[in-house]
Amino acid sequence: MSDQRPEEPSVPDDVWERFARDTERDIRASAPKEPSARARLVTARLREQEARGVRPESWRAAPASAPRGAVKRRRGAWTALGLVLAVVVAVGAMKPSLIPGDPFGARSGKDADTAAELPAETAAPTAPPSAVPSDAPTLERPFAGSPAERWADGAAGIVLPKAEPAGVFSRQQVAHALQQSRTLLVDANLDPGTLRGERPAAALAVVDPLQPDVLDQLNTSLRAPDEKHDPLSMFSRFDPKEVRVVGDAVKTRGRMSFEEADHGSVVVHADYTFVYPLVRPGTKEVARTIVRRVLELELPNPARFRVTAGKLTVLRYDENAGNSACDVHDGFLHPEFPSQQPTGAPPSGPSTDPYDRSQDLDRHKSCGTVTRT
Repeated sequence: MSDQRPEEPSVPDDVWERFARDTERDIRASAPKEPSARARLVTARLREQEARGVRPESWRAAPASAPRGAVKRRRGAWTALGLVLAVVVAVGAMKPSLIPGDPFGARSGKDADTAAELPAETAAPTAPPSAVPSDAPTLERPFAGSPAERWADGAAGIVLPKAEPAGVFSRQQVAHALQQSRTLLVDANLDPGTLRGERPAAALAVVDPLQPDVLDQLNTSLRAPDEKHDPLSMFSRFDPKEVRVVGDAVKTRGRMSFEEADHGSVVVHADYTFVYPLVRPGTKEVARTIVRRVLELELPNPARFRVTAGKLTVLRYDENAGNSACDVHDGFLHPEFPSQQPTGAPPSGPSTDPYDRSQDLDRHKSCGTVTRT
Protein backbone atom coordinates (compact mmCIF):
# COMPACT_ATOMS: atom_id res chain seq x y z
CA MET A 1 0.00 0.00 0.00
CA SER A 2 1.59 3.29 -1.06
CA ASP A 3 2.05 6.03 1.51
CA GLN A 4 1.91 8.74 -1.12
CA ARG A 5 -1.03 11.17 -0.77
CA PRO A 6 -3.25 11.88 -3.76
CA GLU A 7 -2.18 14.86 -5.72
CA GLU A 8 -4.38 17.82 -4.84
CA PRO A 9 -6.23 19.35 -7.77
CA SER A 10 -4.63 22.48 -9.02
CA VAL A 11 -6.55 25.76 -8.79
CA PRO A 12 -6.44 28.02 -11.83
CA ASP A 13 -4.38 31.15 -11.27
CA ASP A 14 -7.23 33.55 -12.10
CA VAL A 15 -9.57 31.84 -9.62
CA TRP A 16 -6.92 31.80 -6.91
CA GLU A 17 -6.10 35.43 -7.58
CA ARG A 18 -9.76 36.42 -7.39
CA PHE A 19 -10.10 34.51 -4.11
CA ALA A 20 -7.05 36.26 -2.67
CA ARG A 21 -8.30 39.65 -3.86
CA ASP A 22 -11.78 39.13 -2.36
CA THR A 23 -10.26 37.86 0.91
CA GLU A 24 -7.99 40.84 1.11
CA ARG A 25 -10.93 43.15 0.45
CA ASP A 26 -12.94 41.60 3.32
CA ILE A 27 -9.98 41.82 5.71
CA ARG A 28 -9.28 45.42 4.84
CA ALA A 29 -12.97 46.29 5.18
CA SER A 30 -12.78 45.46 8.89
CA ALA A 31 -9.33 46.91 9.46
CA PRO A 32 -8.16 50.51 9.86
CA LYS A 33 -8.07 52.15 6.44
CA GLU A 34 -4.72 52.81 4.79
CA PRO A 35 -5.65 54.27 1.42
CA SER A 36 -2.15 54.95 0.18
CA ALA A 37 -0.85 51.41 0.88
CA ARG A 38 -3.93 49.87 -0.71
CA ALA A 39 -3.60 52.01 -3.77
CA ARG A 40 0.03 50.99 -4.23
CA LEU A 41 -0.83 47.28 -3.81
CA VAL A 42 -3.64 47.36 -6.34
CA THR A 43 -1.58 49.33 -8.87
CA ALA A 44 1.34 46.91 -8.59
CA ARG A 45 -0.92 43.89 -9.08
CA LEU A 46 -2.62 45.36 -12.12
CA ARG A 47 0.74 46.23 -13.72
CA GLU A 48 2.05 42.70 -13.06
CA GLN A 49 -1.05 41.14 -14.68
CA GLU A 50 -0.81 43.49 -17.64
CA ALA A 51 2.84 42.50 -18.16
CA ARG A 52 1.80 38.83 -18.27
CA GLY A 53 -1.00 39.64 -20.73
CA VAL A 54 -3.71 38.54 -18.27
CA ARG A 55 -7.00 40.42 -18.11
CA PRO A 56 -8.80 40.18 -14.75
CA GLU A 57 -12.22 38.48 -15.01
CA SER A 58 -15.07 40.45 -13.51
CA TRP A 59 -16.99 38.60 -10.79
CA ARG A 60 -20.20 39.95 -12.35
CA ALA A 61 -19.51 38.29 -15.74
CA ALA A 62 -21.46 35.26 -16.91
CA PRO A 63 -19.95 31.87 -15.96
CA ALA A 64 -17.63 30.40 -18.59
CA SER A 65 -20.05 27.51 -19.02
CA ALA A 66 -23.02 29.79 -19.84
CA PRO A 67 -24.01 29.83 -23.52
CA ARG A 68 -23.21 32.99 -25.40
CA GLY A 69 -26.10 35.41 -25.12
CA ALA A 70 -27.84 33.44 -22.32
CA VAL A 71 -27.76 36.35 -19.88
CA LYS A 72 -29.14 38.71 -22.46
CA ARG A 73 -31.98 36.35 -23.28
CA ARG A 74 -32.79 35.88 -19.61
CA ARG A 75 -32.87 39.62 -19.09
CA GLY A 76 -35.12 39.96 -22.14
CA ALA A 77 -37.53 37.34 -20.76
CA TRP A 78 -37.84 39.19 -17.47
CA THR A 79 -38.37 42.45 -19.34
CA ALA A 80 -41.19 40.91 -21.40
CA LEU A 81 -42.78 39.44 -18.27
CA GLY A 82 -42.61 42.79 -16.57
CA LEU A 83 -44.30 44.44 -19.56
CA VAL A 84 -47.14 41.88 -19.51
CA LEU A 85 -47.67 42.39 -15.78
CA ALA A 86 -47.74 46.17 -16.27
CA VAL A 87 -50.41 45.84 -18.96
CA VAL A 88 -52.53 43.54 -16.75
CA VAL A 89 -52.31 45.96 -13.84
CA ALA A 90 -53.25 48.90 -16.08
CA VAL A 91 -56.25 47.08 -17.58
CA GLY A 92 -57.38 45.92 -14.16
CA ALA A 93 -57.22 49.45 -12.82
CA MET A 94 -59.29 50.86 -15.67
CA LYS A 95 -61.82 47.99 -16.00
CA PRO A 96 -61.68 45.42 -13.16
CA SER A 97 -64.59 43.48 -14.65
CA LEU A 98 -62.29 42.13 -17.37
CA ILE A 99 -60.21 40.19 -14.84
CA PRO A 100 -61.68 36.72 -14.12
CA GLY A 101 -62.95 36.13 -10.62
CA ASP A 102 -63.56 39.79 -9.74
CA PRO A 103 -60.34 40.03 -7.64
CA PHE A 104 -61.06 43.56 -6.50
CA GLY A 105 -64.63 42.81 -5.38
CA ALA A 106 -66.01 45.35 -7.81
CA ARG A 107 -69.34 43.54 -8.14
CA SER A 108 -69.92 42.46 -4.57
CA GLY A 109 -72.27 43.68 -1.88
CA LYS A 110 -74.59 46.61 -2.38
CA ASP A 111 -72.56 47.81 -5.37
CA ALA A 112 -73.60 44.79 -7.46
CA ASP A 113 -75.87 47.02 -9.55
CA THR A 114 -72.75 48.73 -10.93
CA ALA A 115 -71.59 45.52 -12.64
CA ALA A 116 -70.16 45.97 -16.10
CA GLU A 117 -72.76 46.88 -18.71
CA LEU A 118 -73.34 44.30 -21.42
CA PRO A 119 -72.12 45.12 -24.91
CA ALA A 120 -74.79 46.12 -27.41
CA GLU A 121 -76.84 43.29 -28.86
CA THR A 122 -75.96 42.67 -32.51
CA ALA A 123 -77.73 39.35 -33.15
CA ALA A 124 -80.51 37.30 -31.62
CA PRO A 125 -79.37 35.59 -28.39
CA THR A 126 -79.26 31.80 -28.43
CA ALA A 127 -80.61 31.38 -24.88
CA PRO A 128 -82.34 33.33 -22.11
CA PRO A 129 -80.17 35.39 -19.75
CA SER A 130 -78.54 33.38 -16.98
CA ALA A 131 -80.09 33.30 -13.53
CA VAL A 132 -79.02 36.08 -11.16
CA PRO A 133 -79.19 36.31 -7.36
CA SER A 134 -82.85 36.66 -6.37
CA ASP A 135 -82.43 39.98 -4.58
CA ALA A 136 -85.63 41.93 -4.00
CA PRO A 137 -85.84 45.26 -5.83
CA THR A 138 -85.68 48.39 -3.69
CA LEU A 139 -85.95 52.12 -4.26
CA GLU A 140 -82.15 52.29 -4.13
CA ARG A 141 -81.65 49.26 -6.39
CA PRO A 142 -84.81 48.90 -8.50
CA PHE A 143 -83.17 46.35 -10.83
CA ALA A 144 -81.76 44.10 -8.12
CA GLY A 145 -82.38 40.44 -8.92
CA SER A 146 -82.95 41.19 -12.61
CA PRO A 147 -80.81 40.46 -15.70
CA ALA A 148 -81.62 44.03 -16.73
CA GLU A 149 -79.24 45.29 -14.05
CA ARG A 150 -76.48 45.08 -16.68
CA TRP A 151 -78.56 46.52 -19.53
CA ALA A 152 -78.16 50.03 -20.87
CA ASP A 153 -80.18 52.91 -19.48
CA GLY A 154 -83.00 54.22 -21.62
CA ALA A 155 -82.20 55.55 -25.08
CA ALA A 156 -78.53 54.51 -24.71
CA GLY A 157 -79.72 50.95 -25.32
CA ILE A 158 -81.04 51.81 -28.79
CA VAL A 159 -77.88 51.64 -30.90
CA LEU A 160 -78.29 52.31 -34.60
CA PRO A 161 -76.54 50.15 -37.20
CA LYS A 162 -74.15 51.79 -39.61
CA ALA A 163 -76.10 53.28 -42.47
CA GLU A 164 -75.30 52.12 -46.01
CA PRO A 165 -77.00 52.74 -49.37
CA ALA A 166 -79.89 50.33 -49.87
CA GLY A 167 -82.59 50.00 -52.49
CA VAL A 168 -83.02 53.31 -54.28
CA PHE A 169 -81.89 55.28 -51.24
CA SER A 170 -78.56 56.90 -50.39
CA ARG A 171 -76.64 56.39 -47.17
CA GLN A 172 -77.99 59.70 -45.81
CA GLN A 173 -81.59 58.69 -46.54
CA VAL A 174 -81.12 55.32 -44.84
CA ALA A 175 -79.51 57.05 -41.86
CA HIS A 176 -82.53 59.34 -41.59
CA ALA A 177 -84.90 56.36 -41.64
CA LEU A 178 -82.91 54.71 -38.84
CA GLN A 179 -82.97 57.89 -36.78
CA GLN A 180 -86.73 58.23 -37.31
CA SER A 181 -87.18 54.64 -36.14
CA ARG A 182 -85.20 55.45 -33.00
CA THR A 183 -87.32 58.54 -32.37
CA LEU A 184 -90.47 56.43 -32.51
CA LEU A 185 -89.05 53.85 -30.07
CA VAL A 186 -87.82 56.44 -27.59
CA ASP A 187 -90.99 58.52 -27.55
CA ALA A 188 -93.26 55.46 -27.43
CA ASN A 189 -91.45 53.61 -24.65
CA LEU A 190 -89.13 55.93 -22.72
CA ASP A 191 -90.51 59.47 -22.76
CA PRO A 192 -91.71 60.38 -19.22
CA GLY A 193 -94.83 62.04 -20.61
CA THR A 194 -95.78 58.98 -22.64
CA LEU A 195 -95.24 56.76 -19.58
CA ARG A 196 -97.67 58.98 -17.63
CA GLY A 197 -100.32 58.53 -20.31
CA GLU A 198 -99.71 61.68 -22.34
CA ARG A 199 -99.96 61.80 -26.11
CA PRO A 200 -96.77 60.51 -27.81
CA ALA A 201 -96.69 63.24 -30.44
CA ALA A 202 -93.09 62.67 -31.59
CA ALA A 203 -93.73 58.97 -32.24
CA LEU A 204 -96.92 59.65 -34.17
CA ALA A 205 -95.13 62.27 -36.28
CA VAL A 206 -92.82 59.57 -37.69
CA VAL A 207 -95.75 57.70 -39.28
CA ASP A 208 -96.64 58.68 -42.83
CA PRO A 209 -99.99 60.54 -42.81
CA LEU A 210 -100.70 58.86 -46.14
CA GLN A 211 -101.07 55.63 -44.16
CA PRO A 212 -104.36 56.68 -42.53
CA ASP A 213 -105.46 53.27 -41.32
CA VAL A 214 -102.56 52.96 -38.86
CA LEU A 215 -102.80 56.56 -37.63
CA ASP A 216 -106.56 56.27 -37.21
CA GLN A 217 -106.13 53.07 -35.19
CA LEU A 218 -103.47 54.61 -32.92
CA ASN A 219 -105.34 57.88 -32.39
CA THR A 220 -108.54 56.05 -31.52
CA SER A 221 -106.73 53.81 -29.05
CA LEU A 222 -105.26 56.84 -27.28
CA ARG A 223 -108.57 58.68 -27.20
CA ALA A 224 -110.93 55.83 -26.32
CA PRO A 225 -109.07 52.59 -25.53
CA ASP A 226 -110.90 49.29 -25.60
CA GLU A 227 -110.18 45.67 -26.46
CA LYS A 228 -109.99 46.40 -30.20
CA HIS A 229 -108.19 49.72 -29.86
CA ASP A 230 -105.30 49.15 -27.46
CA PRO A 231 -102.57 51.82 -27.29
CA LEU A 232 -100.32 49.34 -25.46
CA SER A 233 -99.68 47.60 -28.77
CA MET A 234 -97.40 50.57 -29.64
CA PHE A 235 -96.93 52.63 -26.47
CA SER A 236 -95.93 51.92 -22.86
CA ARG A 237 -98.30 53.72 -20.47
CA PHE A 238 -99.02 53.57 -16.73
CA ASP A 239 -101.85 55.16 -14.78
CA PRO A 240 -100.12 57.93 -12.74
CA LYS A 241 -102.78 57.57 -10.03
CA GLU A 242 -101.77 53.94 -9.59
CA VAL A 243 -97.99 53.76 -10.03
CA ARG A 244 -94.93 55.81 -10.94
CA VAL A 245 -91.57 54.88 -12.43
CA VAL A 246 -88.78 54.61 -9.86
CA GLY A 247 -85.88 56.96 -10.56
CA ASP A 248 -84.89 58.15 -14.00
CA ALA A 249 -83.79 54.91 -15.67
CA VAL A 250 -85.70 52.38 -17.71
CA LYS A 251 -83.49 49.48 -18.79
CA THR A 252 -83.32 48.76 -22.53
CA ARG A 253 -81.92 45.93 -24.62
CA GLY A 254 -82.38 44.97 -28.25
CA ARG A 255 -81.17 45.54 -31.77
CA MET A 256 -82.04 47.28 -35.01
CA SER A 257 -81.23 46.31 -38.58
CA PHE A 258 -82.33 47.18 -42.12
CA GLU A 259 -82.48 45.52 -45.50
CA GLU A 260 -83.50 46.20 -49.06
CA ALA A 261 -87.07 45.12 -49.77
CA ASP A 262 -89.19 44.73 -52.88
CA HIS A 263 -89.32 47.50 -55.46
CA GLY A 264 -86.22 49.25 -54.08
CA SER A 265 -87.75 50.02 -50.68
CA VAL A 266 -85.93 49.66 -47.32
CA VAL A 267 -87.36 47.91 -44.25
CA VAL A 268 -86.12 48.63 -40.73
CA HIS A 269 -86.43 45.82 -38.17
CA ALA A 270 -86.49 46.67 -34.46
CA ASP A 271 -86.71 44.23 -31.53
CA TYR A 272 -86.39 45.76 -28.04
CA THR A 273 -87.24 44.89 -24.46
CA PHE A 274 -87.90 47.59 -21.86
CA VAL A 275 -87.88 47.00 -18.09
CA TYR A 276 -89.87 49.44 -15.94
CA PRO A 277 -89.36 49.62 -12.13
CA LEU A 278 -92.54 50.87 -10.47
CA VAL A 279 -93.83 51.85 -7.05
CA ARG A 280 -97.30 52.73 -5.74
CA PRO A 281 -97.76 56.20 -4.23
CA GLY A 282 -96.98 56.27 -0.51
CA THR A 283 -95.24 52.87 -0.50
CA LYS A 284 -91.70 51.56 -0.91
CA GLU A 285 -92.45 48.18 -2.49
CA VAL A 286 -91.00 47.96 -6.01
CA ALA A 287 -92.32 45.81 -8.86
CA ARG A 288 -91.15 45.53 -12.46
CA THR A 289 -93.05 45.27 -15.74
CA ILE A 290 -91.19 44.00 -18.80
CA VAL A 291 -92.36 44.93 -22.31
CA ARG A 292 -90.93 43.51 -25.52
CA ARG A 293 -91.70 45.20 -28.83
CA VAL A 294 -91.12 44.11 -32.42
CA LEU A 295 -91.53 46.72 -35.17
CA GLU A 296 -91.12 46.72 -38.93
CA LEU A 297 -91.00 50.14 -40.53
CA GLU A 298 -90.68 50.75 -44.26
CA LEU A 299 -89.10 53.52 -46.28
CA PRO A 300 -91.04 52.99 -49.54
CA ASN A 301 -89.67 53.75 -52.98
CA PRO A 302 -91.36 57.06 -53.91
CA ALA A 303 -91.18 56.14 -57.57
CA ARG A 304 -93.49 53.18 -56.95
CA PHE A 305 -95.67 54.31 -54.03
CA ARG A 306 -97.53 57.41 -52.95
CA VAL A 307 -95.67 58.49 -49.82
CA THR A 308 -94.62 61.52 -47.78
CA ALA A 309 -90.92 62.28 -47.99
CA GLY A 310 -89.05 61.54 -44.74
CA LYS A 311 -91.90 59.55 -43.18
CA LEU A 312 -92.15 55.82 -42.50
CA THR A 313 -94.83 53.26 -43.18
CA VAL A 314 -95.66 50.88 -40.31
CA LEU A 315 -95.72 47.25 -41.48
CA ARG A 316 -95.86 45.52 -38.07
CA TYR A 317 -96.11 46.46 -34.40
CA ASP A 318 -96.41 43.71 -31.79
CA GLU A 319 -95.76 43.51 -28.06
CA ASN A 320 -95.73 41.18 -25.10
CA ALA A 321 -95.94 42.48 -21.55
CA GLY A 322 -94.71 40.60 -18.49
CA ASN A 323 -96.29 41.34 -15.09
CA SER A 324 -99.41 43.25 -16.09
CA ALA A 325 -102.99 42.37 -15.23
CA CYS A 326 -104.76 40.30 -17.88
CA ASP A 327 -107.80 41.45 -19.86
CA VAL A 328 -107.79 45.05 -18.65
CA HIS A 329 -108.39 47.35 -21.60
CA ASP A 330 -108.17 50.86 -20.20
CA GLY A 331 -104.99 51.79 -22.11
CA PHE A 332 -102.58 51.28 -19.19
CA LEU A 333 -100.22 48.57 -18.00
CA HIS A 334 -101.09 47.36 -14.50
CA PRO A 335 -98.14 45.78 -12.65
CA GLU A 336 -98.87 43.37 -9.82
CA PHE A 337 -96.95 43.69 -6.53
CA PRO A 338 -95.96 40.75 -4.32
CA SER A 339 -98.04 42.04 -1.39
CA GLN A 340 -101.06 42.82 -3.55
CA GLN A 341 -103.97 40.59 -4.47
CA PRO A 342 -104.03 39.85 -8.23
CA THR A 343 -106.34 42.00 -10.33
CA GLY A 344 -107.96 41.29 -13.69
CA ALA A 345 -108.72 37.89 -15.16
CA PRO A 346 -106.66 34.84 -14.10
CA PRO A 347 -103.76 34.10 -16.50
CA SER A 348 -104.74 31.64 -19.22
CA GLY A 349 -101.46 31.37 -21.12
CA PRO A 350 -98.26 29.47 -20.36
CA SER A 351 -95.49 30.57 -18.01
CA THR A 352 -92.74 32.44 -19.84
CA ASP A 353 -89.47 34.21 -19.10
CA PRO A 354 -90.02 37.85 -20.09
CA TYR A 355 -86.25 38.33 -20.41
CA ASP A 356 -85.90 35.59 -23.01
CA ARG A 357 -85.02 37.33 -26.27
CA SER A 358 -83.86 34.15 -27.99
CA GLN A 359 -87.38 33.25 -29.17
CA ASP A 360 -89.51 35.03 -31.75
CA LEU A 361 -92.30 37.15 -30.34
CA ASP A 362 -95.61 35.27 -30.43
CA ARG A 363 -98.15 37.87 -31.46
CA HIS A 364 -101.07 35.53 -30.67
CA LYS A 365 -99.95 34.35 -27.24
CA SER A 366 -102.54 34.51 -24.47
CA CYS A 367 -101.91 36.41 -21.25
CA GLY A 368 -99.92 34.11 -18.95
CA THR A 369 -97.61 34.21 -15.96
CA VAL A 370 -93.92 35.12 -15.85
CA THR A 371 -91.15 33.10 -14.25
CA ARG A 372 -89.33 36.19 -13.04
CA THR A 373 -89.54 39.95 -13.09
